[in-house]
Amino acid sequence: MESRKDKFVGNRFGGPRTPKEDKSEMIFGSRPILEALTAGKELEKIFLLRGTRNPTTDEIVKLAKGREVPVVTVPVEKLNKLTRKNHQGAVAMISPISYQPLSEIVTALFEQGKNPLLLILDRITDVRNFGSIARNAECMGVDAIVIPSRGGAQINADAMKTSAGALNLVPVCREPNLKDTIDYLKDYGFQIVACTEKTEHQLNDFAVDMVGPTAILMGSEEDGISPEYLKRADVKLRIPLMGQIGSLNVSVATGIILYEAMRQRLKDSGYASLNKLEPL
Repeated sequence: MESRKDKFVGNRFGGPRTPKEDKSEMIFGSRPILEALTAGKELEKIFLLRGTRNPTTDEIVKLAKGREVPVVTVPVEKLNKLTRKNHQGAVAMISPISYQPLSEIVTALFEQGKNPLLLILDRITDVRNFGSIARNAECMGVDAIVIPSRGGAQINADAMKTSAGALNLVPVCREPNLKDTIDYLKDYGFQIVACTEKTEHQLNDFAVDMVGPTAILMGSEEDGISPEYLKRADVKLRIPLMGQIGSLNVSVATGIILYEAMRQRLKDSGYASLNKLEPL
């Protein structure tokens, strides 16, 4: 029978709650992490104990940088929250997906005669938002999702579940510098369309052709698109709202603007549906 002591440990009547184990697969210890990097294992993020410096951690940082894997130095409390196991000052999250090189995807799409539709996410930090956005992207015909190496949501079990399998279908490209990425896409002939509240041009009354090569830029949940990226956009659009709340959830906003891009592309193709290929 459950004792009163057992019942109340971990809530306001007892001591601190034991940290929950993250469902994501992890690697513990600097040596196993180094071996994983050397073997080409896809890692999502590496956490190292702040102040630790030795040849092994130096090599980890070097290899991680070359493979664009974020490395974060954290206090021991953070590592203890990540896992109850003996981490020895180093924890790495194994990515459930394989990241794809953006340049190869863009080249392949043009060689196939397609007008690519890309989605660039600037610091989307909530994993469920990210998963939902990926689901929208797959449903609306997005060819690839571009995210920053740092400052974005971790692609973990929650993101995979929320995406309903979309993250296994839509290529994800992890880029070290979104500013350079946007400039690269513009040089390749992409139109950069920013979905932002910081414009007077509304989606419903400002004609923007999204049939050609287009990259749609969405900003963070907290403060939207970074100014340095926003000023590089060719077009800025806002979604009109009738209610008193001044903004939409980013995953909902993404679905709306991606639908407009898909609608235009379906109309241009002469079909009502790309799945059933029914003529208009």
